Amino acid sequence: MGRLSLLGSLILTLLVCLQVGIVCGATNGKKLVTVLSIDGGGIRGIIPGTLLAFLETKLQEIDGPNARIADYFDVVAGTSTGGLITTMLTAPNRDNRPLYEAKDISSFYMEHCPHIFPQSRRKNFVNNIAHLFGGPKYDGEYLRLLVDSILGNLTIKQTITHTVIPAFDIKRLQPIIFTTVDGRANGLKDALLSDICLSTSAAPTYFPVHYFESRDAAGRIHTFDLIDGGVAANNPTLMAITHISKEIMMGSFKYEEMETMDSKKMLVLSLGTGIGKHQGKYNAASASKWGLLGWVYNNGDSPIIDVYSDASADMVDIHVSTMFQTLHNEKNYLRIQDDNLIGDAASMDIATTENMETLVQIGNNLLKKPVSRVNLETGQYEPVHGEGTNAEALIRFANLLSHEKKLRS
Repeated sequence: MGRLSLLGSLILTLLVCLQVGIVCGATNGKKLVTVLSIDGGGIRGIIPGTLLAFLETKLQEIDGPNARIADYFDVVAGTSTGGLITTMLTAPNRDNRPLYEAKDISSFYMEHCPHIFPQSRRKNFVNNIAHLFGGPKYDGEYLRLLVDSILGNLTIKQTITHTVIPAFDIKRLQPIIFTTVDGRANGLKDALLSDICLSTSAAPTYFPVHYFESRDAAGRIHTFDLIDGGVAANNPTLMAITHISKEIMMGSFKYEEMETMDSKKMLVLSLGTGIGKHQGKYNAASASKWGLLGWVYNNGDSPIIDVYSDASADMVDIHVSTMFQTLHNEKNYLRIQDDNLIGDAASMDIATTENMETLVQIGNNLLKKPVSRVNLETGQYEPVHGEGTNAEALIRFANLLSHEKKLRS
């Protein structure tokens, strides 16, 4: 976009605000609640990483090279691989700035995922048999050492912006939602970010259950037996919005004249990790013959995990889309998702160089595709006439985010 004149910047900001139905004066200087949500999806986290790199670049073009994603979002929510990305973008370094830029995400995955998901284990017949009858596919040791070395003793209360990351406690059979707000209010909920990352990414059949303990200043101990948050909220967008509503009721978020679940005061960016092409992956003829084993493992995939994660993510998108469309505020909710992944690209754990480069390209191709919105009747994504490409929508969001940040200065 280059360096704009002051007059040009003001004109562009006004046009952007008008385009999304927010006349700047109409906000009376009041805040929009800004939300970023990132789905789970294993190695496919490269896709939202590519999109976030584009968005952060546009923010830097507007506000300078030090602009970071965490500077612009009130809440960043992520599940599983999305939780790892969330932590990368919101955990502080020694200068209390984010540990990573968004442009680092893809290269981070390219470097470390071949060790997190060693391909030798995928191709080893003995390991595949062992995986079927005992033990997860991967031991998770490399991931544990990696997050320990990067995050050290950082806890969730220290994140630069409000962070929301889910996991699921198999002992209590209930979701556990780690938040910055809770971490600051209650020592028992102020878990290490490394433990949270290992918990939210502990996908059943792929990684071991993660156990850890937290302790408060009084010496009280809380135990956690956690698996991947994707079993409860693979798309954490609604969870993030619900978190905001809860905190408004409790007085933690103080946004003037904002009601709970008020989409007119929200600006929400929801990034998917892609899902397999709808036709052909599974069908009734083959699935009707599966027993327990067939649902857990089928030609290298886990149908039961695919079904639960995709179904929950789609239901969240339908629900949130309904919220925004009902109040004619749909342009303040941008969901970017590719629902036509095929072959290795649809896998959670194929960490070959070829596949990771394909995922980067899928992310770049998504930028060129038209903005799509879920059809509330069919549940399918359909291009939206007149709203441009995803790249243009992200540029519009970048301008809105920058404008919102300036309103608060």
